[in-house]
Amino acid sequence: MIKRLICTIACSAALINGEAQIKWPAVNTVTKPWARWWWPGSAVNNRSLTANMQQYAQAGLGGLEITPIYGVAGYESEFINYLSPEWMQVFTYTLAEAKRLNLQIDIATGSGWPFGGGPLIGDAEACKDFEYKTWIVKEGKGIKDPIVFEQQPYLDAIGNTLSDKKELYPTKGTVGAATLTMLKESERVKDVKKLAEPVYANKNLQALAINQLKYKKNLPLQVVMAYSEKGETIDLTSQVNAKGELNWKAPAGTWTVYALFMGWHGKMVERAAPGAEGNAIDHFSEAALNKYLSRFDTAFSGADLGQLRGFFNDSYEVDDAHGQSNYTPGFFAEFKRRRGYDLKLFLPQLLQKERNETSLRVLYDYRQTIADLLLEKFTIPWHNWAQAKGKIVRNQSHGSPANILDCYGVVDIPETEGSELLRFKFAVSAAHILNKPLASAEAATWLNEHFKTNLGDVKTAVDKYFLGGVNHVVYHGICYSPINDIWPGWLFYAAVHFQPIHPFWKDFGTLNTYVTRCQSFLQSGKPDNDVLLYFPFSDHNSEAGRDLLNHYDGMKGFENTDFNKVAEDMLAKGYAFDLISDNQLQKVYATSFGLQTPGGTYRTIVLANTKYLPLPTLQKLADLAKNGATILVYNNFPTGVPGYGQLAERQQQFTNITAALKFAGDGALQKATNGKGAFIKGNDISVLLQAANVLPEPMYAKGLQCIRRSISGGNYYFISNATKEAVADWVPLGRKAASAIEFDPMQGLSGVANTRMKNNKLEVYVHLEPGESCVLQTSNTKLTGKPFTNYAIAGKGTEIKGNWRLFFMMGGPDLPKPTTVSKLGSWTEIPDALGKVFSGSAQYSIEFPKPAGAAPAYELDLGKVAWSAEVILNGKTLGTLLGPIYKVNVPASLLKPENELMIRVSNGMTNRIIALEKEGTPWKKFYNVNFPARQAENRGADGLFTAANWQPEASGLLGPVTIAPLK
Repeated sequence: MIKRLICTIACSAALINGEAQIKWPAVNTVTKPWARWWWPGSAVNNRSLTANMQQYAQAGLGGLEITPIYGVAGYESEFINYLSPEWMQVFTYTLAEAKRLNLQIDIATGSGWPFGGGPLIGDAEACKDFEYKTWIVKEGKGIKDPIVFEQQPYLDAIGNTLSDKKELYPTKGTVGAATLTMLKESERVKDVKKLAEPVYANKNLQALAINQLKYKKNLPLQVVMAYSEKGETIDLTSQVNAKGELNWKAPAGTWTVYALFMGWHGKMVERAAPGAEGNAIDHFSEAALNKYLSRFDTAFSGADLGQLRGFFNDSYEVDDAHGQSNYTPGFFAEFKRRRGYDLKLFLPQLLQKERNETSLRVLYDYRQTIADLLLEKFTIPWHNWAQAKGKIVRNQSHGSPANILDCYGVVDIPETEGSELLRFKFAVSAAHILNKPLASAEAATWLNEHFKTNLGDVKTAVDKYFLGGVNHVVYHGICYSPINDIWPGWLFYAAVHFQPIHPFWKDFGTLNTYVTRCQSFLQSGKPDNDVLLYFPFSDHNSEAGRDLLNHYDGMKGFENTDFNKVAEDMLAKGYAFDLISDNQLQKVYATSFGLQTPGGTYRTIVLANTKYLPLPTLQKLADLAKNGATILVYNNFPTGVPGYGQLAERQQQFTNITAALKFAGDGALQKATNGKGAFIKGNDISVLLQAANVLPEPMYAKGLQCIRRSISGGNYYFISNATKEAVADWVPLGRKAASAIEFDPMQGLSGVANTRMKNNKLEVYVHLEPGESCVLQTSNTKLTGKPFTNYAIAGKGTEIKGNWRLFFMMGGPDLPKPTTVSKLGSWTEIPDALGKVFSGSAQYSIEFPKPAGAAPAYELDLGKVAWSAEVILNGKTLGTLLGPIYKVNVPASLLKPENELMIRVSNGMTNRIIALEKEGTPWKKFYNVNFPARQAENRGADGLFTAANWQPEASGLLGPVTIAPLK
């Protein structure tokens, strides 16, 4: 706990004669955190929908993203087919309830993932790949064999079984063969020949849980080309008849014949809800997308969608399967239109294993065409479709073979996920540069093993998202569960399990209030970053790689590059930067204030040892420099253009521009003046940035991290201490300011910060314990008003000892009897055997005298807590503590000669789950992915998660509890 105590005062800083009128920014449904909301089997009913949503709203959530998925055994009769009239009834009921409860709703544009697929998607719309054959043909010879390609069958199906026990499933939510339709090992379909075609003609698709399926079939021929040793080419496609017979004899010389066939990648909608199973769409075909979206048009016709904010797309996830989806009908025409030459003339170069420069350039053009199609035939039309309905789209672009910065850039809310700050940068940068007010995150996805994540862990993850520029948190997630289902109800296989039945739900609202307060600042103002770091998409797409297509997700594929090195270096030192693509760079222009983008102003652009630059990019950089920009070049200047089309012409233009740049200088920097600005080259990024008048935030040198946003007359700083040590020090700020207001978003406290000027910089005294954070609002004018007071320990703490009364408030499987403990420790150690299996909340209470002496305030330190604790002193709630530090300040005025202290502690689900496992109670009852373990050591003999070998987890107030005077 920060050593501070202030009067809580109303809160944004308006000035009246220098007096700070301190106000927190307004909150709404978007400043509140949201959650992904899974609908297993879409087996929802009005009564449970209302009950669930009321709990979510009361806990402080602002919105939900509905994602229908696979079902739960025992509830088959209640499955509702996706987008059916019955499904639309529960969906519109949900929207109406959301309006009543002041919740907003997003919906995934599909079920499971990847986006798009199901019973409307036949061979014409399904995702494609290509296969090829080659023949060596001598002069005067032909090809005797028919030119055909038989696709071999392939099946990847989960088909999990819940239990091989003979007991029946007599009631809903329990396990038994009477209602179970999932397949036992002996019943699983392993032979594709046993499956009907098309795939959606098969019954029991929920039980089959097919991820990928290829049928045995002859593939359509696309093109046949002959290539001579002398470089001659002949298109033989028209000379192949319907039987695959080629009517051709080779001319003089030796010829290699390539035949390319269109195949079906076979990716199915993974984790699909009932009625949504089937082929995944061709993401490179707008016709396929439109066919898929027509199902929504039909379902939504006449429905009141007023409470629906928008549509969501999870990450690409098509090629997380066998092979790649790398072709679409009409690809050769699209390639020629975009690249300016006929790819059919260069099939050997595209497909050869040992790459040379020409081959790599053709490969680049192929990859760039695929990237263009994904952007222009899928992402943009989907966005336009949603806009026509008056809705926004939220998109996870990562994982795709496109330039994900551009895909993020054409949607309303770019969304990231994961745990790496540089991964966050891609979505957030697009939001910053292109003036999108929100950047979201799929947050807290499976942070630890099942049931091992506490709210303090979630806060740590959320703070990292905030530092990365995210300002719209969407928890991953909450699973709808009927109100009459036995504990633990319905759970999603990869999540922290933000369920109302989770003991930490009691304190979930505290975390949500914290997130809401932080996001109210982070959604205000504008991003305030200095550096645009160029994303070298062309470099990576010009490398051979393992496969034809590269997939982009954070720094994967860039690990050993200077691009990654420079980004990591700037991140560690506190430089504020965003990533920028070639297309986005075209929107930048130079002004007297810096480099202006649609979303903000930057000071410089950095090229990190980039090899290839598209010609329009180099032309733009040269133009920016002529108009006053400083362009920084780390290590080497780019050497040329990527790709093969019109190479000589483009390379000559590139050379003409670079030849005019005369770098000169000794030592660490070389400079080439270009008009009003310059290119500056060097091998030390800090020296380079200093040459562009870019400095890091000094607080990084003290172990703190921050992100800042510009507001009228100052800045907002979100500051986090992610270290294991407290920071209590004067912290200099990188932006000029005269004074500041400090906000504690966890405790809801605020006041004028303690500041001083040193070396012409404003320094703010900040005290943050490990895991703590604060917000500073700086002002260019001097502020006065109620102070934000920091405290320090003034003397030795006293342990609060005696008999603690322990009362179990709520939880299960049953409540242990009240007891008294003379020494604090885990409640799993109390004599009552229920203590070992209890998951829930318990209250500790004790009386203690006021400490001797006088002090303005005292620090109450709970010591160790498992997991969260609400502190109540003399009937007044002092706060709820989520960890990892469990300290709270107590005003001296609250202490009496004799004081009653109550501490209400909530643990996790772990101990009750252990008990269920050891009893053999079947709670893993889900189709498709039936509860896998995240860590291999937690897999049972059946391959599923088990806690049967776990020991009870420490729970409760572990102490020692001490109270110490402050000064």
